[in-house]
Amino acid sequence: MRILFSCLAAVVVSMVANAQGTWKIVPGKPQTPWVADVNPAKTLPEYPRPQLKRTNWQNWNGLWKYAITPASEENIPASFQGDILVPYPVESALSGVGKTVGKNQVLWYSTNITLSKPSGMNQVMLNFGAVDWRCDVFVNGKKVGRHEGGFDPFSFNITSYLGKGKQQAIALRVWDPTDDGPQPRGKQVKKPEGIWYTPVTGVWQTVWTEVLPATHITSTKHTPDVDAGQLRVSALVEAAQAGDIVKFVALDGAQQIGEVTVPSGVDADIKIENAKLWSPASPYLYNLKVYLYRAGKQIDYAESYFAMRKSSLVKDAAGVNRMALNNKILFQYGPLDQGWWPDGLFTAPTDKALLFDIVKTKEMGFNMIRKHIAGAGPLVLLLR
Repeated sequence: MRILFSCLAAVVVSMVANAQGTWKIVPGKPQTPWVADVNPAKTLPEYPRPQLKRTNWQNWNGLWKYAITPASEENIPASFQGDILVPYPVESALSGVGKTVGKNQVLWYSTNITLSKPSGMNQVMLNFGAVDWRCDVFVNGKKVGRHEGGFDPFSFNITSYLGKGKQQAIALRVWDPTDDGPQPRGKQVKKPEGIWYTPVTGVWQTVWTEVLPATHITSTKHTPDVDAGQLRVSALVEAAQAGDIVKFVALDGAQQIGEVTVPSGVDADIKIENAKLWSPASPYLYNLKVYLYRAGKQIDYAESYFAMRKSSLVKDAAGVNRMALNNKILFQYGPLDQGWWPDGLFTAPTDKALLFDIVKTKEMGFNMIRKHIAGAGPLVLLLR
């Protein structure tokens, strides 16, 4: 589908100037129609983690400075070579750079953000949706830590590295040897051809900060039981103390339909009466609110969602096991999506571009997409 748009290749060079500098999409490369919606001042502004959503966050996508130096360079460069639009990979047209890096060089990022040191016991987490592959993070010139892995999110607590003022300097050092290294790389190769794809180096998902209390919810788990008409819930809590409790509130739209309160880390069930079952034809999602209390005082809060659905094996009339959704056999049929974009590589130009793929696939009569997860491996997704 995206290849269809890339074949149109009507190369319209977009230029947007703002206080950080001037961004221009790399000319001469295939583009999708959503290029016109890419705005360096508001790049992929959506909240990046809807399964655990809070309000006290800041998005740091946009124009950063970049430099490509020899791999032996360990210190933050004194000068940079230009602007790069985060979170599009450096090799992509949407990054505004369109350069390869390789095993003998490293990619540096630099930006200044406006962020004050939090008060009391609160802390600031610097979050990355994904950076390919090895990423060293620096705050105000000091190394915070290193993460290896091109396909998973990671975070660092940067509270102690923040300066007294509001201006904080963030720098990243990224090394990605592509097919010259031992790391998982999917279909990335130095010389893409045939079924092989362009390398992806650097930040390719949202960069953001979030202010959290010292004790906070780190993740939640929601397991629907369609047959019993209930939802099993649990939450992991960082720095939990004896007596801390978590309250889950399930909502159908804005209407509360059930709740349960349990100690942190303990499973509990919420009864979901007359559940609206999720299916590709009716992809209904319930809302979930999660509260963390200590001695009767709320210390953290996050929002999430869940679906009531069941996947299982059911024997057909011939006694053959078939995949079933909500106890009914469902034949799954759909295309294989490689997960590369002509202009953004791993990164879709906008969320509307992602939605287009899903809507058009359903309009073609399919009910699932076999997603290649940016070339890292296959995953079957039932369409919403």
